[in-house]
Amino acid sequence: MKTIAFFNNKGGVGKTSLVYHLAWMFADKGLRVLTVDLDPQANLTTMFLTEERLEELWTGDKNPHTILGAILPIQKGIGDIKTPHVEEIDRNLGLVPGDLSLSLFEDKLSESWPKCLDNDEASFRRITAFYRIVEQGASADTDIALIDVGPNLGAINRTALIASDFVCMPLAPDLFSLQGLKNLGPTLRTWRSGWTERLKKAPHDVSMPKGTMSPLGYIVMQHSIRDSRPVKAYQKWMDRIPGVFREAVLEQSPQNAPDVMDDPHNLALLKNYRSLMPMAMDAHKPMFFLKPSDGAIGAHTYAVKDCYKDFLGLAKKIAKKAEIPFAGSRSNLGLR
Repeated sequence: MKTIAFFNNKGGVGKTSLVYHLAWMFADKGLRVLTVDLDPQANLTTMFLTEERLEELWTGDKNPHTILGAILPIQKGIGDIKTPHVEEIDRNLGLVPGDLSLSLFEDKLSESWPKCLDNDEASFRRITAFYRIVEQGASADTDIALIDVGPNLGAINRTALIASDFVCMPLAPDLFSLQGLKNLGPTLRTWRSGWTERLKKAPHDVSMPKGTMSPLGYIVMQHSIRDSRPVKAYQKWMDRIPGVFREAVLEQSPQNAPDVMDDPHNLALLKNYRSLMPMAMDAHKPMFFLKPSDGAIGAHTYAVKDCYKDFLGLAKKIAKKAEIPFAGSRSNLGLR
């Protein structure tokens, strides 16, 4: 199983919607997918589940069937993690539901990070909690775990990223995303080297992540197009992305960076599907599964097909870079 986190410390770029749609696309192609909502805002969970189910899950201050329930004993210092509840979304797709109270774990994780250098086993158990939850939440035949995290550089995200093999970076074509990318690259290197140092002191009876968090590439989200090219307002920022990615994330020279359209680190340019998204939210399904009965008629029919093609291409590219076998559609998902 490969674990991929989707991360940028600039919010509002469509990251959670990206994870949601990729999860459905991978599942549609026959992969066994586990999604894990580690964003304290829990937006991924609200996309997958109905309000009625959310009311059942978010019952109070313990919530045994969310990520909070899995970490509660270790957060309180009265035990280790619990086996997480995995919500069955469809035959090939499961979700470890998020929780608004996950943010309460932030201080514990902050305290535990330096204590790992003192061979403190309890601290190692807290820092590896998300990694071990992903391990336990996955079935024997799970192919891929997708982790959604919040837009910040805090201790929760550090713990989530340590649990990841790869990191995908959704960007908007604007100054703020580029600045976020400049912050993100050095932070990943600091976290990676810090975890490598701590691994030398790790207890042998606790499962430990490698903490590779290798950059898989970037995805440019919600750009407007005209004549199949991004409009001029966005183009100047898009032109800078390949160089900034190389310099900040890969520690390479930005000189002679290719055009964004030719950049091998560019996983996709995803346009804004505008009216499809609210339609998909009403229907409680991905945009590319919308049917005429959901209101996808006329020009929307062609937009749905384009959306499917775009996400299929992105999923294939991610699978290839992460070395995940990716065949033709073998599934029979309930939303089809």
